[in-house]
Amino acid sequence: MATRNEAAATQHGQLTSRQTLKVVIAGCVGIFVELYDNGIFAFMATTLSLVFFAKGDPNAALMFVFAGYAISFFVRPLGAIVCGFLGDRLGRQKLLVFVILLISVATAAVGILPPYSAIGVAAPILLVTMRLVQGFSVGGEAAGAMTFLAEHAPAHKRGQITSYAQIASFAALLTGTIIGFTMAPWLNAAAINGGGFGSFAWRIPFLVAIPMGFIGWYIRRAISDTPNFQRLKEEGGLAKNPYKEAFASPEHRRAMLLALFIPLMNGSGYYVLFSYMPTFLAGKQLHYSTADSLLITAASLVVICAAIPVMGALSDRVGRKKVIAGAAIAMAIVCVPSYALLATGNIGLAILGASIMAIVFAGHTAVIHILLVELFPTRVRYSAYGLGYNISSALFGGTAPLLMTWLIGTTGNVFMPAFYAAITALGTLAAVLTVKDRAHEPLRDA
Repeated sequence: MATRNEAAATQHGQLTSRQTLKVVIAGCVGIFVELYDNGIFAFMATTLSLVFFAKGDPNAALMFVFAGYAISFFVRPLGAIVCGFLGDRLGRQKLLVFVILLISVATAAVGILPPYSAIGVAAPILLVTMRLVQGFSVGGEAAGAMTFLAEHAPAHKRGQITSYAQIASFAALLTGTIIGFTMAPWLNAAAINGGGFGSFAWRIPFLVAIPMGFIGWYIRRAISDTPNFQRLKEEGGLAKNPYKEAFASPEHRRAMLLALFIPLMNGSGYYVLFSYMPTFLAGKQLHYSTADSLLITAASLVVICAAIPVMGALSDRVGRKKVIAGAAIAMAIVCVPSYALLATGNIGLAILGASIMAIVFAGHTAVIHILLVELFPTRVRYSAYGLGYNISSALFGGTAPLLMTWLIGTTGNVFMPAFYAAITALGTLAAVLTVKDRAHEPLRDA
């Protein structure tokens, strides 16, 4: 556990470099595990459709997999409600320890499920059940981790420090991409049905969650709770019912609506431009090989990981509103030309197009969470922020891969993801222009 001196220093908001590193690792490790799961599920969608569904229409099986992906997002608000309530009552640290254990168990369980050929329709049912557990866990993770980081961070570095969690999220996708790239020869029907290593290989990416989860649990259980929460608890200022308090306040109700609509671009950016990208590139319209599609995605992920801390630090200087608004305008402009580069079939041009969108999207993803954290006081922050954000993720993020698969399959138009990205970027722009920027103000406790 944290030493008494460390706790005292943290209580007064004076973090040493060593303490800051511990806080950042504790906040980011769960994000990494959570998003690794989401990323690997999306990357492995085609393989999962072969393993867990009957042979027949490949496009229909793929849509069923993405339906399972989408369903898990609709459990996120429930996870946000339960974990947010407990996080505002019991503390951020306790809930973060719980959710990382939950996601790790559910992800590893996917790796040991029997295939459709062994247990029939029970196979996809069990797969979807594990996705529901994962969705519940993610609903408690995002708001909790971002709140944890922001409440620990020095006021002048809140944007930069919370942006590190987004690096962790995209590094998780990158890890999944690298694993997928390495295992590409075994992630096809011939290898899966041929017996031997190929029939087992698809399980390995999910079983990796076991050591990841143990490391995350060990790190999080040894860190102190945030100074804001500890101070509020000592003063007897914790909300008895955070949701009742949040919905009773006109200011909080408006902030929750903003938490619902400002992340619109996040749904298209994260879940269409990155999670869905390998499936999109390897589809029958573009004809990239699995290895090439993963290579293009990996290149864009490296670019966005480099751009995120720059955008987070920029928001500490000029404000959150300007950075997010600029990113939204830029995305509406560049997404169609960038997809045109992807559609050329040339790997170099495809990497360029994906990288352009990565740089632009970094201005949104690096800043969106700290902007939302700053909308709420400590008493209701975990609950209200988590509820609004996770409803947004369910409506506009989790359904996106399913929607894109259906639209492209129906219309044959490979620019559907670009149109979706442009529309959601304009929605984010309209919402963020109405917000009060609190980048240069202290976090409120009440």
